[in-house]
Amino acid sequence: MSINIRCANTDDLLNIQHCNLQCLPENYQMKYYLYHALSWPQLSYVAEDEKGRIVGYVLAKMEEDCEDNPHGHITSLAVKRSHRRLGIAQKLMNQASRAMVECFGANYVSLHVRRSNRAALNLYISSLNFEISEVEPKYYADGEDAYAMKRDLKFFHLEKESEFNDTYMDIHPGRCCDHS
Repeated sequence: MSINIRCANTDDLLNIQHCNLQCLPENYQMKYYLYHALSWPQLSYVAEDEKGRIVGYVLAKMEEDCEDNPHGHITSLAVKRSHRRLGIAQKLMNQASRAMVECFGANYVSLHVRRSNRAALNLYISSLNFEISEVEPKYYADGEDAYAMKRDLKFFHLEKESEFNDTYMDIHPGRCCDHS
């Protein structure tokens, strides 16, 4: 099964919303998706199957009131049931995190997850190295508590520096001023 991860665009919004409605109890109006797509077009991603159908997405943004400590937030992540346990959610999350670092210099990313969502908690803690920072009582509309979670993005900063150094070494092999 071939899956393509790519940046989401405004043409994807109806399919993202459809995926959200199929997968999650928290749903958003179209204007909220549009707000993300127009404000942070480089942070949200979709997963497409071999026929170009969206089977998952991550909706992400930057927190706007934190210039001294830039960080992102995952608003929503969903993968259709038929495509779960294939590593798609992890790839979507990593791509959004990488973009937060590359485009905005984010130091960490946050999210909220239902206390009862064991599968998501396992993904976030075991595979993506998120840590629970606090419990937010009655966070969801139905009254369920949420875990507020954070993921340090130092790894992506190191990856970015490594890529820069590799590129620099390829372009400037240390002899650019040597005319011999």
